Amino acid sequence: MTDAYAASGVDTHAGDLAVELMKKSIKATLTDNVVGGFGGFAGMFDVSFLKNFDRPLLATSTDGVGTKVAIAQAIDKHDTIGQDLVGMVVDDIVVVGAKSMFMTDYIATGKVVPTRIADIVSGIAKACQEVEVSLIGGETAEHPGLLKADEYDVAGAAVGAVEYSKLLGPHKVQVGDVVLGLESSGLHSNGYSLVRKIISDSKLDYNKTVQEFGNLSLGEALLEPTRLYTGILNNLLESDLGTSVKAMSHITGGGIGANLARVLPKNTTLDIDRSSWKPLDVFQVLTNWGNLSLEQVESTWNLGLGFAVIVNADQAAEIQKSLIQAGVNTWQLGIVESNDCSLEGYIQGVKGVDGGAVRLLGNYKN
Repeated sequence: MTDAYAASGVDTHAGDLAVELMKKSIKATLTDNVVGGFGGFAGMFDVSFLKNFDRPLLATSTDGVGTKVAIAQAIDKHDTIGQDLVGMVVDDIVVVGAKSMFMTDYIATGKVVPTRIADIVSGIAKACQEVEVSLIGGETAEHPGLLKADEYDVAGAAVGAVEYSKLLGPHKVQVGDVVLGLESSGLHSNGYSLVRKIISDSKLDYNKTVQEFGNLSLGEALLEPTRLYTGILNNLLESDLGTSVKAMSHITGGGIGANLARVLPKNTTLDIDRSSWKPLDVFQVLTNWGNLSLEQVESTWNLGLGFAVIVNADQAAEIQKSLIQAGVNTWQLGIVESNDCSLEGYIQGVKGVDGGAVRLLGNYKN
């Protein structure tokens, strides 16, 4: 007998096979706190340890990876998008000082191709395992007629916890604190609509190599996974230096200035010297192809800075050293000051936050 649902374009058997292919990688993320194991209707997580908190706060974040998935689809490479998703979600949670506990994912596709779905989820699971987050649930939805057979989109959500007294944010930042910038791995997962326009206008092929990126195809170079900061920053917060961390910023959509302005207190300013770091080559290549300056894309791309931490000046050098030893190039970007934020060039009042003001000065290193 013909399956009526299959006749409409939805293959539930393919979905079951995809689950079987991803099962091992997901199980590797599960800890003793996960209740109910694999395959339930709802993921469950034992939070008994929160009874030891004086005032436990839950922190949650949800996100996707934007149009970066279009490049993965163009070159049929899907094993890195998962790390992008995890980074975009859990690295927002650590901003407030919280430690992520568990995550769920959602994949919508025009047609379930089991190996492709397994590649995506295996990438999510691998990244979750790296940052000690349990992947306790997910959904793969087949949407024929809405999405083409080779199209998909991904989204995820995570939950973390932090003790109220250890909550990070503008309320802890003071004039004189030092802002440290942490190197990105590349574009991360923001501004890919501009990337794709530049590639289209330049009539380049994602599947072919270009001189600027060596032996990698253009698509592979542009799929460089988002750096995961959560593990390193959790270790910093749990160390003796943790109390010197005042606030953090995840440099995503909106760029460096806008995202730092969100975590500064009102009536404070930050002047960032553009020569403090050297933007990664990928940004220079893309701006050259697009006939743009690096300054023109400051509100779109991270330009080599994926994260920032605001710390007590007395421990800034030691914290910078510890982050470098943990494997992330780190630079001092500036010092929190109290200036007139009405001066030309300041970015303030972004994302609905009436916080501090930031401006970038000088020239980037060549």
